[in-house]
Amino acid sequence: MNLIKRIRAKTRQKWSYGYNDIRSVLGMNEKRFHHSQGTRIVIYHGLCRDDHTRFNSIFLRVKTFEDHLKFYKKHFNIISLEDYYLRRFNNDRFTICITFDDGFANNYKYVLPLMNEYGIPVTFFITGIRDAGYDILWNDFLCLAQKYGPGKFRFLDEEFYKDGHEVYISKTYNRSLKELSRGDGFDKKAGIMKLFEPLLSRENKMQEEDYWLQMTEEQIKDLSASPFATIGCHGYYHNDLSRIPVNDAGNEMIRSKQYLENITQKEINSIAFPYGAYSREVIVEAKSAGFNKLLATDFLFPEDYADPMLQERFAVNPYISVNNQMLATINGKYQ
Repeated sequence: MNLIKRIRAKTRQKWSYGYNDIRSVLGMNEKRFHHSQGTRIVIYHGLCRDDHTRFNSIFLRVKTFEDHLKFYKKHFNIISLEDYYLRRFNNDRFTICITFDDGFANNYKYVLPLMNEYGIPVTFFITGIRDAGYDILWNDFLCLAQKYGPGKFRFLDEEFYKDGHEVYISKTYNRSLKELSRGDGFDKKAGIMKLFEPLLSRENKMQEEDYWLQMTEEQIKDLSASPFATIGCHGYYHNDLSRIPVNDAGNEMIRSKQYLENITQKEINSIAFPYGAYSREVIVEAKSAGFNKLLATDFLFPEDYADPMLQERFAVNPYISVNNQMLATINGKYQ
């Protein structure tokens, strides 16, 4: 029965998306786009030239992102994160604020030129992973390992095997390594990275660098110099701050803030919580560290709605058309 329900839901979704695209071709969505009201902070992560779902669902093609920018310019009011917090909205148009998470080098390579060309403000949330001596985040290393690594491996007396979807599963807990590692600090992740590093050829890593390579300090500095760019924190190691000890979470936020301020020579007062995850204690630590703009994905507690420092964000969907993405952005939900 559940399978039948899922099939029906998927069919309805495809029909709805197809219907919306037909309306777009006929120009029937133009009035709604141009006269919609409301606000939204949207989340992007990485851009690549093609094969954007090769490793995960957080990438878009460069052309698709440029199409988004053209759409925003035509129909929406686009403002910076600072202006969003100051509530400098447009009552006649839908207001959008663009953010990028994770600090990929592809942001510097692709987003910076487009941002400058179209004159659109963007906020980039960057980790301190380069300061820690790494050029890749744990999640992205795991994606590479699962694609090019061995069928099974053992680490700290625990055995992992690769399932049919190229995902490492714990033989003991029958859960993915990605999910199990969410509750760990960085030391254990670094140990697995050290184990796998000799198994990943330089050729494989280089041909996939758009999907994992982090910005250098010089690139962060250059990006920060753009009048359209704002730099914010995204944790130090990209750990789930809600699952590690609160003192460690506080220290990570302080370290990442200091690291980025040293590079940009600007005050860094915004933080986007990795995975959109936080706790009440993490909120207190973030404010104590000097952040007054706290970005989540969805609010987790009733009192969050009354906190002017905390804002929700809406993640883009790489599997749907530009037209359907914009309808979803206005509605604040997907079909």
